[in-house]
Amino acid sequence: MHSKAAKEFLKNTSYAKWHDATFWAVRSKRDVMAQGLDEWEQLREKASAIKRHTISHLDEYLDMFAANAEKNGVVVHWAKDAGEFNDIVYGILRQHDVKKMVKSKSMLTEECEMNPYLESKGIEVVETDLGERIIQLKGQKPSHIVMPAIHLNHDDVGELFEQKGISDEPGNHDPTYLTYRARLSLRDEFLTADAGMTGANFGIAATGDIVVCTNEGNADMSTSCPRLHIAAIGLEKVIPDYDCLAVFQRLLCRAGTGQPTTTYTSHFRKARPTAREMHIVLVDNGRSDWLANADHWEVLKCIRCGSCMNTCPVYRRSGGYSYSYFIPGPVGINLGMLRDPQQHSTDVAACTLCLSCQSVCPVQIDLGDQIYKWRQQLEQFGTANPSKRRMSDAMSLLFGSPALYRTATAVSPLLNLLPSFVIDSRLNPWAEGHRMMQFPRRPFHEAIKEERKTEQAKDHE
Repeated sequence: MHSKAAKEFLKNTSYAKWHDATFWAVRSKRDVMAQGLDEWEQLREKASAIKRHTISHLDEYLDMFAANAEKNGVVVHWAKDAGEFNDIVYGILRQHDVKKMVKSKSMLTEECEMNPYLESKGIEVVETDLGERIIQLKGQKPSHIVMPAIHLNHDDVGELFEQKGISDEPGNHDPTYLTYRARLSLRDEFLTADAGMTGANFGIAATGDIVVCTNEGNADMSTSCPRLHIAAIGLEKVIPDYDCLAVFQRLLCRAGTGQPTTTYTSHFRKARPTAREMHIVLVDNGRSDWLANADHWEVLKCIRCGSCMNTCPVYRRSGGYSYSYFIPGPVGINLGMLRDPQQHSTDVAACTLCLSCQSVCPVQIDLGDQIYKWRQQLEQFGTANPSKRRMSDAMSLLFGSPALYRTATAVSPLLNLLPSFVIDSRLNPWAEGHRMMQFPRRPFHEAIKEERKTEQAKDHE
């Protein structure tokens, strides 16, 4: 359950404060970038409209994308689900006798659990995004979709590099030194790999290109050194043309990391002259079913910028590993529920319904509204919390009866007389992380009535 995992996260109070402050700083950088563009809201509206149009005409744009990619000499594959995707990738690698594959960052391959599948077949998979490489060496999952190793500090990384033989100066945990050692290690992996894999931020239907946005250049290294390039792309990543790409390019990095743009924006249209082949695998894995969901299909507009996580007060204070789905935060809650509502329904409680997520989303997904809708369906899924149901019934009774409500507010100040060891105990869940509030002697509705009488009396003077 999210609440139990969050409680474990919060035991390290200094780290929890750092985590909260770090992501709020990223959110603040996003605000500076947004305020620097007078047309920011128009860009968001345009991006949302492009995505809504493309997804509602997805069959046409997918056919266009695949046809143009094949004209470019690319081999296009279609995968119905994660199992089919993994089999396709393995088949390509086996055909080329690949023993080692370097891989640029891809949340789709995380979704399909491709790495452990290929490793079980004897193929070494090396993550080349620095954050992804760190958590791969540590045997962990990403805690954020853009900054996957943000939960680790430089001492954690330094000790890890020493254990894995990447660092040759024990005790030297300087970030510049650690980055240098990581580059040396990865350079050898690039040069000795038989194949390279990338994800794709966008697929351009009009040209058959895929576009990959990185800050490290690892996508370029993963495709320029090996002689085989495989690209994995979810169906929803296809957009109509380069005019549309220009809109998303202005939004993606500003929203996600508070930068004007990514350091590298790489376009791949065909196999490089030194390469043998380029393959693109278009993956459904439930997306067609999600598209048919009238209440939640708009989550397919997501461009994986991570801005909803950066602003979310729950994610910032509970960490990425408190969520049951591999993508945390508001968008992860919605994607997890689309994937398996029985397994991931406890995550829907990890939301204050402040709607900050949808106010910053660059493609205007109604993330908070969707979480609210999921909460209304928990009874249907058989995962509703019986204690919360009883509390809701009691509050419905209280607020539905004026006489009962007046009586409750009249006697509530008596609770102020209870000693703190009684009221701030385990019997009162509110006491965890809070001190119990003091009930006012006069209820708000009585105070506002008195205030209005006083104002009316002044008006008549």
